[in-house]
Amino acid sequence: MAKKKGQKREWVWLQCSETGDLNYRTTVNVMGGTPKITLMKYSPRLRKRTLHKIKRK
Repeated sequence: MAKKKGQKREWVWLQCSETGDLNYRTTVNVMGGTPKITLMKYSPRLRKRTLHKIKRK
């Protein structure tokens, strides 16, 4: 897929709020600054869904 002109995407990690593990890696659009995204994702260590926040490495 071709990139559109002016589109800026950046790789970020999703960090578990309870254990601090970096479980997932995804891209976000950073045209207006880094978004404050929080998602409920599965944590393998706790074996349940927990809140994950963006962590830039």
